[in-house]
Amino acid sequence: MMFFHTRWLSAICLILCLLQLTAITAQAEEPETASPSGKISYFKQIRPILQANCQGCHQPAKRGGDYEMTQFETLLAGGESGEPAIVAEQPDASYLMELITPVEGEAQMPQGKPPLKQDQVALIGKWIKQGATDDTPESAKPRYNQDNPPVYAAPPVLTSLDISPDGAIIAVSGYHEVLLHNSQGTEIVGRLVGMSERIESVKFSPDGAKLAVAGGSPGRMGELQVWDVGQRELLFSASVTYDTIYGASWSPDGSLIAVGCGDNTVRAFKAEDGTQVFFNGAHEDWVFSTVFSVDGENLVSVGRDMTARLYAVETQRFIDNITSITPGALKGGLHAVARHPEKNEVLLGGADGVPKLYQMFRTKDRKIGDDFNLIRAFPAMPGRVYDVGFNAEATRAVACSSFNGVGHVHVVDVEKGTLLKELEGPLPATYTVRFDPSGETIFSGGFDGTIRVHDAETGELLRQFSATPVDLFSALTR
Repeated sequence: MMFFHTRWLSAICLILCLLQLTAITAQAEEPETASPSGKISYFKQIRPILQANCQGCHQPAKRGGDYEMTQFETLLAGGESGEPAIVAEQPDASYLMELITPVEGEAQMPQGKPPLKQDQVALIGKWIKQGATDDTPESAKPRYNQDNPPVYAAPPVLTSLDISPDGAIIAVSGYHEVLLHNSQGTEIVGRLVGMSERIESVKFSPDGAKLAVAGGSPGRMGELQVWDVGQRELLFSASVTYDTIYGASWSPDGSLIAVGCGDNTVRAFKAEDGTQVFFNGAHEDWVFSTVFSVDGENLVSVGRDMTARLYAVETQRFIDNITSITPGALKGGLHAVARHPEKNEVLLGGADGVPKLYQMFRTKDRKIGDDFNLIRAFPAMPGRVYDVGFNAEATRAVACSSFNGVGHVHVVDVEKGTLLKELEGPLPATYTVRFDPSGETIFSGGFDGTIRVHDAETGELLRQFSATPVDLFSALTR
C-alpha cells in the first residue's frame, strides 16, 4: 500500500513540475508588455512592430511616399501627404492611425501586405494617446544612411564578397553597408547603406543586375535587401525573424532568393518584391548557407546542426539529409555550400576542416551508418572552413579556413581530389573567397579588412587593397 501511495505522490510531483515549467516557458515567450505603470515603450513595443512591417519600405535608402520611419523625428512628421503622421496624445488626428487601421479587412499600410493585427494597432494608438514619447537608448538609434555613410577608424572584419558575372564590380561586406569596388580595387564606385548593422552575405543575381544582401542587427532584426546595382537603388527590404540572417543565394533564373536564419529556418523570397514563398524548419540549429539546384526546383541548406538538407521548392517539403545522419559521422557544424555550375553536386565546408563533395540526390535506400552521397573528400585544412567555391568550369575548387588567427586558402582539383596550391601568405583569418569569372584569379578577405588577389595557377599574391575607406582622424573627431 505504501508503494502505491509513493507512486501516486511521485506522479503528482512530476505533474506539478511540468505545470511549473510550462508556466515559466509561457512567461518567457510572452512579448514585451507595458511597464507596471502602464506606460507603453516605443523602443521595446512599438519599434519592433514598425521594424518588422513598415521600415523596409520607409527607410533612408527607400522612402516610400517620401516617408521615413527609422528616425523618430521623421516618423512623427509624415510624408508626401503633408499631414503629421503622429500627433502626441491625439490618435484620431494622427494620419498613421488612419493608414494602419483596416477597413473591411484592408489597410493602406503595410502596402501590399496583410494589415497589422488588431492588438498591434491598438497598442500604437495607446502609445500615441500616452504622448508618443521616444525611449530609445542613444546606442540603438540609427546613425548611418546614404548621405551619412559609416566612417571607419579601422577596417571591419569581412564576412562576404562576390564578383559580378562580367567581373566589373566587387561587392564587399562592411559595417551597415556593402561597398562596391571596381575590378582592380583602385576605386570605391558605390556604397549601399541599409538598416542592417551586420552584413553576413552578398550575392549578385545571375545577370549581375541586382545584389542580394543578407544580414541584420543581432537580437533585434534580420533583413534581406535587394539592390539595383546600376542605379545603386534599394529595390526592397524584407524583415526576416529577430536576428541576423545568412547565406543568400539566387535561383538560376533569378526569380527567387533563399536565406538561412538564426531561428533554424530556411526561407525563400520572390526577387521582384520580397514576398516569402518558401519556409522550412527542418534544421535543429542556425542555418548558415543555401544554394539552389541546377534547375531551381530544389534547395540545399547547411547549418550548425551538422547537416546538409535537401528540399523541394514548389512544395516547401524537406526531402532528405544529403550527408550522413549517423552520430559522429560529421564533426561540428557546416558553414558553407557551393553548387557545381553544371551538376547537382555540392561542395561543403565546416568545423572539421575537410571540404567534401556530395551528390544532391540519393540513388539508393539509406542505411544506418552510410554516407552514400559523398563523392570525395579533399585534403584537410587547418581549423574551420568558412567558405567554398568553384571556378566557372568546375575543374578547380577553392576553400578558405582559419585557425588561431591564421588564414589558409586551398585550391584543389575537383576530379582528382588533390591539393593543387595553397595561396601565398601569411594570411589573416580568412572568411570569404571567390574565383573571378575568368578563373584566373582568386579574391579573399577576412579579419584584417583587406582584399587579397592571388594568381589561381601559381598562388602568388598579385595585389591587395583595403575594403573600406579608413579615416582615423575623422572617426576620432566626429
